[in-house]
Amino acid sequence: MRGKMESWIRSLQEDIVQALEKLDPNAPKFQRDSWVRPEGGMGQSCVFAAPTASEGQKEFILEKAGVNISIVHGTLPPPAIKQMRADHTSMPLPEDAPGGLPFFAAGISLVIHPKNPHAPTCHANYRYFEITDPESAAASADVAPKTLAWWFGGGSDLTPSYLYPADATHFHQTHKSACDAFSPSFYPALKKWCDEYFYIPHRSESRGIGGIFFDDLHAGPHARLPDNPSDHPRTLDSIFVFVKSLGAAFIPAYVPIVEQRAKMPYTDEQRRWQLIRRGRYVEFNLVVDRGTKFGLMTPGARVESILMSLPETARWEYMSEMGADEETEEGQLIRVLKEPKEWV
Repeated sequence: MRGKMESWIRSLQEDIVQALEKLDPNAPKFQRDSWVRPEGGMGQSCVFAAPTASEGQKEFILEKAGVNISIVHGTLPPPAIKQMRADHTSMPLPEDAPGGLPFFAAGISLVIHPKNPHAPTCHANYRYFEITDPESAAASADVAPKTLAWWFGGGSDLTPSYLYPADATHFHQTHKSACDAFSPSFYPALKKWCDEYFYIPHRSESRGIGGIFFDDLHAGPHARLPDNPSDHPRTLDSIFVFVKSLGAAFIPAYVPIVEQRAKMPYTDEQRRWQLIRRGRYVEFNLVVDRGTKFGLMTPGARVESILMSLPETARWEYMSEMGADEETEEGQLIRVLKEPKEWV
């Protein structure tokens, strides 16, 4: 599975980068940055940052974007084990592994921030995580270590500054179709999970209009899914096939939306609102998101890649009036962020 996952995320990364580059042939290409982790592993960050436009120059579709992969291994320290075990109960207790636990992780993570306020930001990530027995890992380099736990996680969600119901429906329907090919119970469960996860408690609102989200998907029963073995994949390979289908849904779910909305004219006030909403995006990623916290806690963390998700520009206004009036376009978005709705 380690080899299969690495091969897939490398291929998916290239497919997504090429699709985004085709959106705007006149824009600079993504910067491809391959790196090696001294503690074990490697990765490649594909990053786009629009150069400062001169007066009269046509702006690029994307303002900032990153499509990153990592294939890393090493030892999880007890603090990281403690944090992860809250969501992965199959892991050993921290006190049972005072020297840490050997791990392997491979995944793809991406965030796209278009320039036009009418074009939504989008995030997706898909990952595989494996914990092995420290004694068997140290016993022989020629024998595969005993796996103590494995799981998949991931999802994709949409964060618009201006609400277009047709876009929301398209994004959700594309992911629902990918889920329904495996089980009709998947999309409702993963959509609800997404609404709950991408929530900013101190603002009492969601980061965006949702999508799908899942974690700790493995062979055993799952508290967030119906306990019916015939209702969803339960083997390592069958769950991998499911995860791949979700990854393949990203381009058709998102790229057509950007292609359409990036052509729309916008005002300075609409750009102002977009930057306020990006401030909320920053708040979630730095204050709430478990993935950011875990990444920064991992030994040898590559901070530049972890914080790639942050927008290039954001704005905070003291007691801003924008969005307060429910009759405005900004207020209509806030209403949905306060009360998530069903899109399909």
